[in-house]
Amino acid sequence: MHLVHGNTIAKLANGITDTPVLMATKSHLRNGNPVVLAISTNDGLSGSAENIGKLLNRNNYFFVPFKQDNPITKPRSIVADFKYLIPTIEKALDGEQIEPILL
Repeated sequence: MHLVHGNTIAKLANGITDTPVLMATKSHLRNGNPVVLAISTNDGLSGSAENIGKLLNRNNYFFVPFKQDNPITKPRSIVADFKYLIPTIEKALDGEQIEPILL
């Protein structure tokens, strides 16, 4: 599990592996293992939305359910709800995404 921000999401979605975390993720995926992502980004409902969508469509990526961070002061921001962390990991090990993803 890795807390991911917009920059990391973009790199994962576009196959860029320029950090140790991204290299480890690529190796993990190559071996057919699940990758659990806990998202936290200020532009999740704007600039990063396309990259989040790409990852949602790929095999072996599983998201901790996320929600809008603060609709008043940060209307495009999303953050993972960590009370779902363990259930997400358990489902990911069975190849399933916990639902709903967007709370």
